Amino acid sequence: MTSMTSMSEKGGGAFEGIKLLLCENPLPPIEEAVAAAQAELPRSNYYTEAYSAPLRRLLGERLGVPERLIHINAGSELILRQLFDRYGRQVHLLTPTYVLFPEIARRHTEQRLLPERDFAFDLAEMSIPDGTTLAVIVNPNNPNGGVFDMAPLPGLLRRHPETLFLIDEAFIGLAGQSVAHRVPEHPNLLVTRTLSKAHSLAGFRVGYGIFPEAIADDLNGHNDAYPLARPSEAAALATLQHEDKIRARAGQLRQWTEDLAGELRALGVRTFPTHTYFFLADFAPHDAGALAAGLKACNILIKPLNDPQLGPGYMRVTTALPEDNARFVAALKTLL
Repeated sequence: MTSMTSMSEKGGGAFEGIKLLLCENPLPPIEEAVAAAQAELPRSNYYTEAYSAPLRRLLGERLGVPERLIHINAGSELILRQLFDRYGRQVHLLTPTYVLFPEIARRHTEQRLLPERDFAFDLAEMSIPDGTTLAVIVNPNNPNGGVFDMAPLPGLLRRHPETLFLIDEAFIGLAGQSVAHRVPEHPNLLVTRTLSKAHSLAGFRVGYGIFPEAIADDLNGHNDAYPLARPSEAAALATLQHEDKIRARAGQLRQWTEDLAGELRALGVRTFPTHTYFFLADFAPHDAGALAAGLKACNILIKPLNDPQLGPGYMRVTTALPEDNARFVAALKTLL
């Protein structure tokens, strides 16, 4: 049965207003990606190379890891679900975290990131309960956009050889220290990534993982040999050839995010530090659910965080384009 919480994280596909719901990048794909995808459309009667070999080759070169360790699929959510299906018997999470994880873990324990510490956390303090099969670190973290110092990770990996550590780097194109290059050194390190966020390819559905050989072989061996449509693979390859553009756009997005957070603070809303294009805000004493309903009536789609331990005022806010941010702030002024 599909969980309704994950369904509430989805949606808005047909919504024509301002969508701040899904951490989507408000900037469209770069022109080179659009052109590459269009060029492949007439050849869509042919499959891609098996297992997206050209993309795996390029990623292996960029990350400095053997191509064999790379698994590609139609979006990183599919990869995450496969990993949790195989290894999610007893999961340890740093919460608040990506809403999908508590749902797809068979059982899970939590260590809380605290608002009084601005959700900052020292990974050296990560305490792995006995029997943990999968420990998850999201870097930068979703929903608050903070980054972890990854220096303590090798020590954690060595101290807990029976536990797999999954580092979800969905937003690594915006900030943070990647650990993908460390996978060949550690048999219990898994890294997942996506081109949906910093690279603006959410609708193309391109996700990938860097895994120890046995896990990569297992996932590749049990996967569709042609996981990506031709236009998706072409858009991914073209985008990865222009990381300089992606970095420049990330700087622009962070500036819009800082500006938006400043405008919310001017309205008396508490916001928390971020390195990404989204941030957590506490609208207390206002109820985030009521605000989201009021905003939807103004054609703005957003949702409350619904974390009982944090309280009813919390909402994750994603930057839109500046003109849309201005409409969002104007609507909030009225509601507050």
